Amino acid sequence: MSPGRRRQDHPGRRLKRGFGVLALLGGVLVLAGLVGLAYTAFATLTTMILFGWLLLIGGAVGLLHAVQSRGSNFFWLGVVVAALNIAAGVVVIKLPGAAAEALTMFAALLFLTGGLFRLVGSLVVRGPQFGWTLVQGAFGLLLGILVLGDWPRSSLYVIGTFISLALLFDGLGLIAFGVGGRRVVNLVSEDDSPHRSLKDERGSQE
Repeated sequence: MSPGRRRQDHPGRRLKRGFGVLALLGGVLVLAGLVGLAYTAFATLTTMILFGWLLLIGGAVGLLHAVQSRGSNFFWLGVVVAALNIAAGVVVIKLPGAAAEALTMFAALLFLTGGLFRLVGSLVVRGPQFGWTLVQGAFGLLLGILVLGDWPRSSLYVIGTFISLALLFDGLGLIAFGVGGRRVVNLVSEDDSPHRSLKDERGSQE
């Protein structure tokens, strides 16, 4: 194969490699989601600890940024927000179970209020999406009642289940995108190969 043809094939190979990496990452996310669904309590505690570290790191970065811009008008606001993030991160890391209970209660209240507003709004407005909005409202209301009725025991599995499902669906989406991208690159390469061979023959004849 000539050097020119190698250079022409190089972008296609890079695209296929990139899509392959996306598919591999999707497989890792799917595996993590399945493990999380099998061990929801472990997934919940792990999520809360990671969330606490994110708050802690974000607070430290915010505090550093506030110190660097101490001459601005928002210096004390940045310091207060950073201190709150650091304090919340320390509390979540030290007490992940209690943090999970509080977050589960907050999620249940959000499901209840959101489902109630959708339900009442769909009945009052009766727009073109009446049926779908009604189903969404009823589902949110029912989910909030179930989570709140089993609280605090529901805090052991609600957050872990939601995070695991999010990882699972994101992983499946990445796998589909990576596999589909590789197929498109293969089709484009196959369609372009006759033109390349024809150019090579013309070049050899000249």
